[in-house]
Amino acid sequence: MGGVPKWNTTKSKRNQRRMHLHIKRLVLAVCPKCGKPVLSHTVCHNCGYYKGVEIIDVLKKLTKKEKKQREKEMAAKEAGEKKTDKKSLSWEELSKK
Repeated sequence: MGGVPKWNTTKSKRNQRRMHLHIKRLVLAVCPKCGKPVLSHTVCHNCGYYKGVEIIDVLKKLTKKEKKQREKEMAAKEAGEKKTDKKSLSWEELSKK
């Protein structure tokens, strides 16, 4: 005989063994170029940049209409970043509001 358990495994023992078999939540970083959530240490699939360098030309595979729309989104995102940088208020201006 072989492979026949002598005792029943209790629910407690079974569940303790399975304790480490859960799915872990993904930790996502924010792409500095486009602001989309990205896995760390990977190329952004939305803009194709990694560490400030363009690795993948994302616009190459798009149609003309999609390309225009994506360029508009990227331009708007960059313009939004520039506007927020200019609005640094001094202590006097902050105290007025």
